[in-house]
Amino acid sequence: MSAQRLVEQFESLEKQDHAARLAMWMFLGSETLLFGALFAAYAYYRGMYPDEFVQALHHNSVALGTTNTVVLITSSFTVALGVHFIRENKARLTAGLFVVSTLFGAVFLVVKGIEYSHHIHENALPSGMYTFIDKPPAGVVLGYTLYWFMTALHGLHVIAGMIMLAVVALLCWKGRYGAHRNVAVENVGLYWHLVDVVWIFLWPLFYLTD
Repeated sequence: MSAQRLVEQFESLEKQDHAARLAMWMFLGSETLLFGALFAAYAYYRGMYPDEFVQALHHNSVALGTTNTVVLITSSFTVALGVHFIRENKARLTAGLFVVSTLFGAVFLVVKGIEYSHHIHENALPSGMYTFIDKPPAGVVLGYTLYWFMTALHGLHVIAGMIMLAVVALLCWKGRYGAHRNVAVENVGLYWHLVDVVWIFLWPLFYLTD
């Protein structure tokens, strides 16, 4: 394993690692505020248009949404195992587990893409593009616009997480990280868990409520 480089502005590797962890928690906090605001908007407009939201969400497939929930939960498990094994200096095992998690992310996107294709075929699209029915009620359009925006935003986070997992997996395979150098591995794991947690909230809101 290559030696960890101390960046100029830090007095020690311990302080450098602490700063990296703090930075990730601050970033996760900002992401939580972002999605928290969107969940608040959902709750507000769902309260204003309860029947219309139910009508809009009938387009969604509970089977596909639940499949993706299982996929992401499983991917979080393999990420957690990867973080565990890097602490035991089993970097290549961590690399393999992170690759598996990346593949789970790809499965999630494929399933979501299949669902999006069904929506497009039905013209169940966001904002003024929603033409599944003539002159749809405002609440239906708003509900489906929130669905598209929130799930697409989450999808972008999945893609970002997959890129980070793949990069860290490659570096683990090359011996860059190990028992005494694993902050990046832990931080990527935290980010992926956030992606999972956000979906766990999206799943009941857009698939299970009626």
